[in-house]
Amino acid sequence: MSLPDAKKLEELESRITAVRGKHTPSPAKQDHHTMANMAWRMVIELVAGIAIGFGVGYGLDWLFGTLPIFLIIFIGLGLTAGIRTMMRTAEEVQKMSTAQASEGKES
Repeated sequence: MSLPDAKKLEELESRITAVRGKHTPSPAKQDHHTMANMAWRMVIELVAGIAIGFGVGYGLDWLFGTLPIFLIIFIGLGLTAGIRTMMRTAEEVQKMSTAQASEGKES
């Protein structure tokens, strides 16, 4: 069995590297559209929390025939849940921007 030619192996390796370079996807850049999408996501999370709280509170008040006590309680809980979810999204955005900033410094 013969040993492979070193020159041919180097040539093959350079060709493989060239092809990989052409087909490597470039990292997605974060533009203002992405940030706008994140802002809308945060608004929707807040409104959804309040809407779900309203629905549950109204449903319980209708079921038990009470004053709007459950409505007030669950709207407050929905607001709290929406704010907490919104804050988690804000932390996610901050981590993404920190990671992009560190990638920019390495380049």
